Amino acid sequence: MSSQTTGISGGQGAAFHHVGFVVKSISEIGQDFARSIGAHWNGDIIHDPLQHARVSFFRCGGPEAPAVELVEPAGDQSPLHSFVAKGGGLHHVCYEVDALQLQLEASRAAGCLVVKPPLPAVAFGGRRIAWVFTRHKLLVEYLER
Repeated sequence: MSSQTTGISGGQGAAFHHVGFVVKSISEIGQDFARSIGAHWNGDIIHDPLQHARVSFFRCGGPEAPAVELVEPAGDQSPLHSFVAKGGGLHHVCYEVDALQLQLEASRAAGCLVVKPPLPAVAFGGRRIAWVFTRHKLLVEYLER
């Protein structure tokens, strides 16, 4: 199966990047989580103040393989607290796209709601991300190449 997609991406040269999984504490479960999925974890936890989150990436395969991202709330303002209160779990899928603005236009045209406009993301070296909620209740993060 190819990692290229045209469905969610609107045909803008998207590639599956990662799936996000919300947890209460990355440091408490990181090692066990990595073992449970047979992943490599370097132990790095990245704080992103704009997202009110801390994140860490787990990979089964090389550095170009899609990842599992653990996400935990950071600070009292984090919208992730309510998600954790419900038990956490699968939160979003992420696609890397060539042109973020074109992707957001395509998403809107498909009836999706842009819930967070483009912002730089610490975890991706300042590359911009945006959040979209599909008509089918899927939260999608788009990461600009």
